[in-house]
Amino acid sequence: MSSSGSTKYQYLAAISVNIVSISYGAFCGWPSASFLELGGEDSPLETGPLSNQDQGWVASTICIGGLFGGILFAWLAEKIGRRWSLLWMALPNLIGWIIIPFASTPTHLIIARFIGGVAGGGCFSVIPIYIAELASDSVRGVLGTFLVLTCNGGVVLAFVLGYYFDYATVSWIVSTLSFLFVGCFWFMPDTPEYLAKHNRVEEAKLSLRYYRNIQFSPAKELSEDLKLELEKLKPTEKTDLDGNDKDGDEHAVTCADFADVKTRKAFFIGLGLVMFNQLCGCFAMVNYTAVIFEQAGASLAPTVSAIIVGSIQLLGCYASTVLVERAGRKILLLVSAVGIGLGQSAMGSYSYLKVLGYDVSSFGWVPVAGFSFMLLLAASGLLTLPFLVIAEILPPKVRSTANMILMSVLWVIATAAVKLMPLFTESLGMHGTVFMFASMSFSAALFIAIFVPETKGKTTEAILANL
Repeated sequence: MSSSGSTKYQYLAAISVNIVSISYGAFCGWPSASFLELGGEDSPLETGPLSNQDQGWVASTICIGGLFGGILFAWLAEKIGRRWSLLWMALPNLIGWIIIPFASTPTHLIIARFIGGVAGGGCFSVIPIYIAELASDSVRGVLGTFLVLTCNGGVVLAFVLGYYFDYATVSWIVSTLSFLFVGCFWFMPDTPEYLAKHNRVEEAKLSLRYYRNIQFSPAKELSEDLKLELEKLKPTEKTDLDGNDKDGDEHAVTCADFADVKTRKAFFIGLGLVMFNQLCGCFAMVNYTAVIFEQAGASLAPTVSAIIVGSIQLLGCYASTVLVERAGRKILLLVSAVGIGLGQSAMGSYSYLKVLGYDVSSFGWVPVAGFSFMLLLAASGLLTLPFLVIAEILPPKVRSTANMILMSVLWVIATAAVKLMPLFTESLGMHGTVFMFASMSFSAALFIAIFVPETKGKTTEAILANL
């Protein structure tokens, strides 16, 4: 059977499950155009135009919802399975969008954004695990990049819709993605690894047959390779079933599970990746897109600037998808971190020279070029690949729990970065803030070069052996 034929249902599953990621990406991009309408003189809110403080809360509450959702859906993924946990994400996703058109106060918008963030937290906690457990080694990297690729696609979708429609109409349009997600993903089985771990071996075989595109005929035996793949799942199952409790407690993760040297190393690497994912400053700096374009003297409307920036990120994510199984994860992460630092250094230098009083009018293109270069490189590596690498390097038993903890750390740092960005720019200036982020990006490159292993095309066993 051809490679493309044996993986087509894996691609179908990855595309189906990431429909909810498109919707969450639209949640992230929704404020860009909507705040212009909600903060204007003709604001439809009963309380009047949305103040800057209210805008800050409406924008950042999605991160707080993500923290809560990451914990909730990671727990559900262990209790009721990856598939049902993912399907339940459609509910907060739909509710978040439906509240927005009926919102009459900033509080209503904050609640809507929190609920939408809950679904987003679930996406980043469960989808990487789901993909890592169903994908063949040869396509695991490509499928793993779909999460951030579709999120950025959702961001661009919100930017474009916001250019043509009012904020309420955008909400109604994007809310239909929840129904599309359920309709497409409903027919996907749970992952073979989860089913085998919970002693549902016959279901695990059927799941493996489906995702490897093997006919469901009872008379047709699994190939030797697939039999070996199924056998790999059974040691985890046997280990986990040593206990006497039949209600699922035998699968509970304890602190002792994190005492293993390989687990500690994997968790430490994951912690470094999620911290630098946010501390590089790219996520926080996107909020300053309009300021950066204004510094460069660009006469583009804010909505057009946002579409350009979103398209650059989407292009970077696509580059990551194309290159991840060719160049490898480590080299993409390394090039990305160095590139982010160089782009930020150029932006910081321009801003600092301007503060010192030098005539930089002829170099007005530098901040836009540096910002675009930074986003392109960030989207092709440091903002995209950590979620894939973390799911690959964590041992199967602790994978879901450890990923939940790491995503919680990510959401806390993201919330703090977005809220503290104005304080940093006020105390350090734009140049000082950007130089601070640049130092973090170069530190990330050093961390990746020393600690992060290459996982391209390797089995879970080989990756753990390298640790």
